[in-house]
Amino acid sequence: MKAKFVHVNIIASDWRKLTEFYIRVFGCEPVPPERNLSGEWLEKGTGIHRAEIQGIHLRLPGYGNKGPTLEIFQYSKNKKRNDTSVNGEGIGHIAFQVDSIEKFKNEILKKGGTLIGETVTLHVKGAGTISFLYLTDPEGNIIELQRWE
Repeated sequence: MKAKFVHVNIIASDWRKLTEFYIRVFGCEPVPPERNLSGEWLEKGTGIHRAEIQGIHLRLPGYGNKGPTLEIFQYSKNKKRNDTSVNGEGIGHIAFQVDSIEKFKNEILKKGGTLIGETVTLHVKGAGTISFLYLTDPEGNIIELQRWE
């Protein structure tokens, strides 16, 4: 039995704006075509009556043309998020290894993200030294920036 990681999905309130954020801040690249999905097959697959989705896949940086994607979709009828917290149940965050936490932090804040915590650096025995910081994208999805030495 084998498995291969393919993508992570974010449901956005404005998929075009959120897509631009990930392109500009992290250098993600669009993987055409844009999706405009609906039909009985989608209703059956999602369990949502009259489901309609728009969005796109973005190639994540650092893995080339065959790497995993960030799928940013918007339903015609999204359900609102109740809470954003690092310890919330479900998928907690998406992490990016960066060359400068401070540089990316400033860019995220400039593009509408928010700061959650502060930068922490610690030595992990047998792995090295990591610095990390939690922020959100403009829609409240949690991003971890990390730098290993």
